Amino acid sequence: MQSKIVKDSLNTKKMSIMVLSIIAIFICLSGVIFGVYCWVNNITFKVLNTNVPGIIFAALVIYLGVRYFLSVSKLKKELYKESSTFSWGNFRKQKVAK
Repeated sequence: MQSKIVKDSLNTKKMSIMVLSIIAIFICLSGVIFGVYCWVNNITFKVLNTNVPGIIFAALVIYLGVRYFLSVSKLKKELYKESSTFSWGNFRKQKVAK
């Protein structure tokens, strides 16, 4: 019974990491596609009365996607440690000593 619970937990971890990785890759790809679209069609956005190329926003989306992907890989390392367990205490705010 215990090994079945551990196996189910491992499969759930794998599936969660896979979904998060796919979302991160999708964010990066959407940034690349948007960047190419803006470059081909010369798209600009008006921000504070200044025309900003759409490629700048695409680069921001790509950056955030890569950053998210790196965070997911860091989370994957933490989840597969033997000492990792679920605890409601992980969701409490940390009190900072003054």
